[in-house]
Amino acid sequence: MNAKPERIIIFDTTLRDGEQSPGATLNIEEKLTIAKQLARLGVDIIEAGFAFASPGDFEAVSKIAQSVGKEDGPVICSLARARRDDIKTAAEAIKGAAKGRIHTFIATSDIHLQYKLKKNRQEVLALAEEMVAYAKSFTADVEFSPEDAGRSDPEFLYQVLEKAIAAGATTVNIPDTVGYLTPSEFGALIKGIKDNVRNIDQAIISVHGHNDLGLAVANFLEAVKNGARQLECTINGIGERAGNAALEELVMALHVRRQYYNSFLGRPIESEEPLTNIDTRQIYKTSRLVSNLTGMLVQPNKAIVGANAFAHESGIHQDGVLKNKLTYEIMDAQLIGLTENQIVLGKLSGRNAFRSRLRELGYELSENELNKAFVRFKEIADKKKDITDWDLEAIVNDEIQQAPDLFKLELVQVSCGSNAKPTATVTLRNPNGEELIDAAIGTGPVDAVYKAINRVVNVPNELIEFSVQSVTAGIDAIGEVTIRLRFEDKVFSGNAANTDIIAASAQAYINALNKLYLSLQNPRHKAEAAA
Repeated sequence: MNAKPERIIIFDTTLRDGEQSPGATLNIEEKLTIAKQLARLGVDIIEAGFAFASPGDFEAVSKIAQSVGKEDGPVICSLARARRDDIKTAAEAIKGAAKGRIHTFIATSDIHLQYKLKKNRQEVLALAEEMVAYAKSFTADVEFSPEDAGRSDPEFLYQVLEKAIAAGATTVNIPDTVGYLTPSEFGALIKGIKDNVRNIDQAIISVHGHNDLGLAVANFLEAVKNGARQLECTINGIGERAGNAALEELVMALHVRRQYYNSFLGRPIESEEPLTNIDTRQIYKTSRLVSNLTGMLVQPNKAIVGANAFAHESGIHQDGVLKNKLTYEIMDAQLIGLTENQIVLGKLSGRNAFRSRLRELGYELSENELNKAFVRFKEIADKKKDITDWDLEAIVNDEIQQAPDLFKLELVQVSCGSNAKPTATVTLRNPNGEELIDAAIGTGPVDAVYKAINRVVNVPNELIEFSVQSVTAGIDAIGEVTIRLRFEDKVFSGNAANTDIIAASAQAYINALNKLYLSLQNPRHKAEAAA
């Protein structure tokens, strides 16, 4: 890549840093599904994982490199500590990609050196140079990050970056690892690097930041003004602690305010050329996909992709928008992939119309996936008069993007009322195909269902989150249920959609239990349990 690009490079780390969100663990197929959508979104680089972290991470990075890392696709990147084993494993994982990158890092702040690394500055300086050169022996595209750069001594930071670039780093990433900096401080940090690192013109300046103070996006936009040309971000801003800078917010800020940012990229102020390669019409769908697969709901008032982002309740606002959208909207909902024509299909619609509409929404399904989704569509269409695009998305996400059917829900039936004890009966099939039936009493219908399922499945777990959202308006709306279960130190999410909330609740629970059960079958987990 050109060391001085005239646009902003989008580096997506949803599958690496985003997956470090508590409870956002994804299996390999889910990671692959998200990676394919990120490619359709148009991100420049996908940080597919930390290949050395586990065999599962290695396999995920490797599969994404082979399936998504095409010649005309994104760069596929693996994170690696400044250690030979990490770097060698990362190189092996990305070798299937037409364009591969190794992203190696080592901490540079005094607090990290003293308490985490237990090394002095000269040792870190030598390691950074040596490990970047080692990574360079595997690929021409090497990124280097001085972890906790925001709290590092600037003079030492300049030295480390200069050594890393001299050793072959083509991108130097400046992380605000703990989300401590303010926009003016972050901008000054980037300017100081541009002014004081002698060979900085040989590398792209990247930024990575966390949202602990709610300033990550503002920090990145200030960094752009001072010379940063790569932004490391995640879908919906997910990530450790309070998360990362949100891709959708950054991209749309640069799009809506491109006349303001043009001059900082050396463009004519009036230029209408996009500042990123992102296909903004894919933003909403990507947000929904990541939310469904991670089990991390998007708050209604979330910028760009929240349910209320384009909603108007105030009479004054409604009146203004009806007269001219520009009175209270700075961007069109269609820009992010929302459609104003919600009603598209009904129970008489055929397979071809169903397939065609899914393609318009960006879903490319295999024949088997289409058949499963179409059967579910017909079931929903018999219960609802009109099927909206949101309903279709819920159907596809529910039918296609779930955990393997280890335990299958055959029947759920509840009895409840104002003066009755909520009772649930469930019928499941276990992984051996055996039919199992049990019943339970609970504090409410969903609690009774979950107790009955637990009696059948007999997999220890703790329910830590249960939420229901209406996909569309109306009494016949599809309800989406998201739950999270905890077992030991791991969290597993489940998601399901149905016009019957009880049925959706049961299926979401089964989906999460299947993920948990699959994890328990992992040989490494069995060995740890035996120890």
